[in-house]
Amino acid sequence: MADSDSDVRGGVGEGETRFADAVRYRREGITAHITLDTPANRNALSTPLVTGLREAFAAAAADPGARVVLLGHTGGTFCAGADLSEASASPEDPGEAVAERTRVFLDLLRVILTSDEPVIAVVDGHARAGGVGLVAACDFAVATSRATFGVTEVRLGLAPAMISLPLRHRMAPRDLLRHMLTGEKFGPGEALASGLLSHVADGDSDERAESEPSDGIGALTAGIVGSLRKSSPAGVSATKKLAVAPLLAELDAEGAHVAQVSAEMFLGADAAEGMTAFLERRDPSWAVE
Repeated sequence: MADSDSDVRGGVGEGETRFADAVRYRREGITAHITLDTPANRNALSTPLVTGLREAFAAAAADPGARVVLLGHTGGTFCAGADLSEASASPEDPGEAVAERTRVFLDLLRVILTSDEPVIAVVDGHARAGGVGLVAACDFAVATSRATFGVTEVRLGLAPAMISLPLRHRMAPRDLLRHMLTGEKFGPGEALASGLLSHVADGDSDERAESEPSDGIGALTAGIVGSLRKSSPAGVSATKKLAVAPLLAELDAEGAHVAQVSAEMFLGADAAEGMTAFLERRDPSWAVE
């Protein structure tokens, strides 16, 4: 079926390009497939991954045949959020290194939001922290029944500062606040009800292997792409600009502030304890009974 996505999580195809050894890009029909492909670190937002995403979106923008973008992943995790091992090992001035990472991530959100092509996040696994922010920045977000989500920054001594901007445009306010304050994991049904997801795929087997593509989500994304095929590219671009204008205005107005909050939290004592505990696979000191 043309423009279907039988391997929405990133199967290798002809004409594929790899950016920063972290992100795959290929076009099939009108669909540009951008695939997060560093499963060894759960597709964490490392410098290569963020660089590769920016380059892949630039490739889609420059591809005259691309009219929709599918943002998928390899492995069992869509995106685990910040690369904590990279952050803790940085030899640079900690304050400047954190400030630069926050600026780069905000710019990545802007790249997704300002894409002329509608962007569909395809989640067939786990999304955490900044990974949930990526989902929220996309125009459509679809998931399988085994997808899970978590705004987990508070459990690491951090705050979901930057991702709060796109999330508050997607999720119901009380649902969002509860998840930001507790860091609890939640499933696709709740993500759909709260507004984070636009669709959940039907018909997947609970026994499907991690590497096995989802027939349900392939059919779902094919249906969305088929509907977009009937829409004028110029009309879609203009409509998307209108739809994202309020969020872009907030990025302009609040971006520097949320970046500062994020940087300050990364340099705090709670973050040091939280990230150390995470890397050592133990509970942080504040997780008392």
